[in-house]
Amino acid sequence: MENNTSYIRLSKNSSLSRKIEGAGVYIHIPFCKQACFYCDFHFSTSHKKKEELVQALAKELFLRKDEFNNQIIETIYFGGGTPSLLSLDELQFLIAEVYKNYKVTEDPEITLEANPDDLNKKQIIELSKSPVNRLSIGIQSFFEDDLKSMNRAHSSEEAKNCLSLATQYFDNITIDLIYGIPNMSLEKWNKNLQMTFDFGVNHISSYALTVEPKTALASFIKKGEYPPMDDELAQLHFNHLITKTKAQGFVHYEVSNFGKPNYFSKHNTSYWQGKPYLGIGPSAHSFNEHTRSWNVSNNTRYIKSIEENSLPSTKEILTIQEQYNEYVMTGLRTIWGVSLEKVAKDFGEDYKSYLLKTSEKFIEKDLLVITEDLDAKQNSIQKLKTTEKGWFLVDGIAAELFMI
Repeated sequence: MENNTSYIRLSKNSSLSRKIEGAGVYIHIPFCKQACFYCDFHFSTSHKKKEELVQALAKELFLRKDEFNNQIIETIYFGGGTPSLLSLDELQFLIAEVYKNYKVTEDPEITLEANPDDLNKKQIIELSKSPVNRLSIGIQSFFEDDLKSMNRAHSSEEAKNCLSLATQYFDNITIDLIYGIPNMSLEKWNKNLQMTFDFGVNHISSYALTVEPKTALASFIKKGEYPPMDDELAQLHFNHLITKTKAQGFVHYEVSNFGKPNYFSKHNTSYWQGKPYLGIGPSAHSFNEHTRSWNVSNNTRYIKSIEENSLPSTKEILTIQEQYNEYVMTGLRTIWGVSLEKVAKDFGEDYKSYLLKTSEKFIEKDLLVITEDLDAKQNSIQKLKTTEKGWFLVDGIAAELFMI
């Protein structure tokens, strides 16, 4: 785990230093080759505006540089969409723009989300020589029928070939896997996991197939063209995932994330621990202390606004109640849990009492537990945490602990 703060010198000749927060930059690349049936993220399958968009991303980085005067960038994350559709020159240009406009730590984590069909040997070698030091590869499944049912752009063979090559040039690789696919047997799910372990990746992000409104998947299910989701099957797959990853030395550090020691996602961990982050690009979200903002989810409007030196975003100031609810939600989703001391300090004793009262029934059912942990100074602090039994239900549990 990295510390929540970093230190830099005020000047070369001064022994004084000032404390500044660690932060992250997320850059949204809103382009895909085709639409996955389950996806509700913002993207376009038309790439006509890609060059304009890249220039707009760079300009937004410049326009917003004063927002992070007291932060040092520890992570840069290219998400989407499909960031691997960018050329290496475009990626390096945007990374350079981050360095040009912000303070960046000496060895930042720089992650690129990629699809297997975009990563041939030449591209992987080129990326390995670039500032990108972490790949997030959207495998989803190693089986052809699953990929076709989700309308993924890559094939099973491309997924395997990609990982065979990527693991030769990158040590820090995470892959995405989807479980809870209707009619997927436990045996088939186990084969997906075993293939993952055999490739030697050190991090897995795994999510249940969910039905989001206005997606093709929602339409197919409504018309009876696709089986409905099976919660019992998803929970069976999830429990198997926990057991198998634990046996392989993975730490289940967030409800959907499993990493070997020293391979946790620093970028996503910063979200869960409440660090500030800057979201660049159409639909991207930002957070800084008590405010949240989000950009317009429209490529044309985004580009036009940035060209006119206007930020196409909506901003809100979070109330104490909203900050508390968010802390409970993010904390319970991780192995670090919710600090009762922090709740009392940041939100008040009434919030702590409320949290303890509303969590009682979940503690009795062994879905939550209160532990005694040691902080950096070896002081004992009480934490409310989710048990292994409660992981699958954690979002619903957290919602019942919210202050309404």
